[in-house]
Amino acid sequence: MEAQRSRREAYARLTADGVTLLVAAPTARRSNDVDYEYRPDSDFYYLTGFPEPEAALLLVPAPEVRMILFVRPRNPERETWDGPRAGLDGARDLYGADEVFPIDELEAVVRRHLEACDRLYFGFGADPAMDAKIPTWLNHARGRRRGGVNAVHTVSDAATVLHELRLRKDEHDLAALRRAAEISARAHRAAMQAARPGLWEYELEALIEYHFAAAGATFGYPSIVGSGRNATILHYIENRRRIEPGDLILIDAAAEVDCLTADLTRTFPVDGRFTRPQRELYEIVLEAEIAAIDAARPGASFDAPHTAALRVLVSGLLRLGLLQGELEEHLVGTAYRRYFMHRTSHWLGMDVHDAGSYKLGGEWRPLESGMVLTVEPGLYIPIDDETVPEQYRGLGVRIEDDLLVTTTEPEVLTAAAPKLAQEIEALMSATRVG
Repeated sequence: MEAQRSRREAYARLTADGVTLLVAAPTARRSNDVDYEYRPDSDFYYLTGFPEPEAALLLVPAPEVRMILFVRPRNPERETWDGPRAGLDGARDLYGADEVFPIDELEAVVRRHLEACDRLYFGFGADPAMDAKIPTWLNHARGRRRGGVNAVHTVSDAATVLHELRLRKDEHDLAALRRAAEISARAHRAAMQAARPGLWEYELEALIEYHFAAAGATFGYPSIVGSGRNATILHYIENRRRIEPGDLILIDAAAEVDCLTADLTRTFPVDGRFTRPQRELYEIVLEAEIAAIDAARPGASFDAPHTAALRVLVSGLLRLGLLQGELEEHLVGTAYRRYFMHRTSHWLGMDVHDAGSYKLGGEWRPLESGMVLTVEPGLYIPIDDETVPEQYRGLGVRIEDDLLVTTTEPEVLTAAAPKLAQEIEALMSATRVG
């Protein structure tokens, strides 16, 4: 828990004028009496490492940083059904809490602290039920001012500080992200080797997620396995189509390790070789991705990779005749958005679309060493677009990698997943011999 201790100390230096209250995410019902697999709230887990529901953190920054955890007590009967709990002793011994209380005592303890500080930093949004209680607690504390109590007079969103810290990855983050990227790349290679006409998309989904589970990971987001026209649907997750000869398969799937996720997309031909139209689109997207990666340098704006990728994509669309006119005209226009409708990058970390602002003072923020972002240009040609040559209709291509910004050129965390067309064809042909 040394990583969490260092994070708490860094956070406390920035919030020394108040106490911070964060709560764990509630469980979520799937159906009837069946819950979804529990996943901790990212902000709460970032500072505590505590993985259980019905928990809360009160961080007191002075005179020394103190982590006060509120957790479920041990309960042998419930643990027989649901599994072991850390309990109060575990919260202290395993997770480094300085003080521990049963979760039922949260209100009483928090109210005492609200009567002895100027500011409350609160993690809004993790638990709507808790969000609704905070005004009542504040009003109670403020009502005691006539008795000389110095109650809280300012409430701030803890995310404004936390998300800036999360934007710059520490060594623990990077180790988990590298591991997640390694597992993800291995799974994508396995999918390329296993792909055959006649398989169902969900069979490749199962293979990929098997590789995640076999490595002790889970998935960071629902896996996308889009074949044929489904590759043109950006967030296609049904994965229920039978894969046909001649299809391109777009797989956007990645592993999560210790609540840090990779984000990886590869596109490849089910038959093991790109057709000429497929390869033409693929090479445009690949060139755009390489340009975007090269633009992700410290000091460059967050928008620089998108600008670089967009220029290549629009040039390619013009070259193939899918757009007509002048390059500079299209770069400030919107016609290209029929075929490329999303941005090229987003932050990556504990959430697949991770915390951190993209602009500062209305301007794109500069990239810094330690930031992690994706680059994911794509081209998606609607199957019913009669304005383009028939051979391109229904083709979708996206190539996505995860980048760590360094003091020099970016580190491609997901480089082990092949993306050059000849590399993909060679990998797939090696499994088709005989």
